[in-house]
Amino acid sequence: MPAVIEYPDKGEDTMELIRIPRIMQDTCRKHLQKGRSIGFVPTMGALHDGHLSLIRRAKSENDIVVASIFVNPLQFGPSEDFASYPRVIDEDTIKLRELGIDVIFIPDNSLMYPPGFSTYIDAGPVSEKLCGQFRPGHFRGVATVVAKLLNLISPTRAYFGRKDFQQTVVIRRMTRDLDINTEIVVCPTIREEDGLAMSSRNRYLSAGERAAATVLFRAMSTVSDGLQAGGTSISELKKNLISEISKEGLITSIDYASIYNPETLEEIKESGQLKEVLVAVAVRMGKTRLIDNLIVNLT
Repeated sequence: MPAVIEYPDKGEDTMELIRIPRIMQDTCRKHLQKGRSIGFVPTMGALHDGHLSLIRRAKSENDIVVASIFVNPLQFGPSEDFASYPRVIDEDTIKLRELGIDVIFIPDNSLMYPPGFSTYIDAGPVSEKLCGQFRPGHFRGVATVVAKLLNLISPTRAYFGRKDFQQTVVIRRMTRDLDINTEIVVCPTIREEDGLAMSSRNRYLSAGERAAATVLFRAMSTVSDGLQAGGTSISELKKNLISEISKEGLITSIDYASIYNPETLEEIKESGQLKEVLVAVAVRMGKTRLIDNLIVNLT
């Protein structure tokens, strides 16, 4: 695909596709030197309406919008789905062009992690909880690739979905600790009409599994209602959450399902002075791992 972006004015149908990190960095530097704000949406492709909602938000708040598509090998464990993760670059490019973004960055693994690459970011204690207990090294991979992307693009704002809540906590902590001058914007989870959180991995589900997966949102919503109504202990609500999910026979295991402090990701015994709490779940349905969460306002 030719690089057809025009300076200084952008045509409605212009879009540039970049594969080389150095060119990506130079391109963004030129925009920033001209005083343009850059909104950035990092993705692993297989785009759905959740991703596209981030693009629309970025377009509404910035002069230039950049999206990346990169299936990051560092965040996959040896037995996980890196090889089979859905890759539909042509479909994704059409969707992004229709939204009128300015730049797509699709780097090769060999350029992101050249021979001899050996520097990684330890994301700290928040990376070891929830999904970190079941996916060792996952958030080290996430933090490392996001740091590289933010360094290449230097965006004014970067947009992430709340569905991957722990990821947003890790990235906010990383940017704060490392003085990365990018605003991290966390956007609401986009759901199907029946409540299932949109995810690229939903493509793995059979029709029966897809229908069964709606139990996650229903169970969390029941707990959310209980938290807001009061009168039921946290421990009882946790039991109810696990019990409701366990009733669905197609769920083969529950990694976690509980109520947490949204800042520290510590499981809580009582809400205390917290103004909001996190209800979060991760389950396995056959070979597919699904995660979801709700932030519950207690004020």
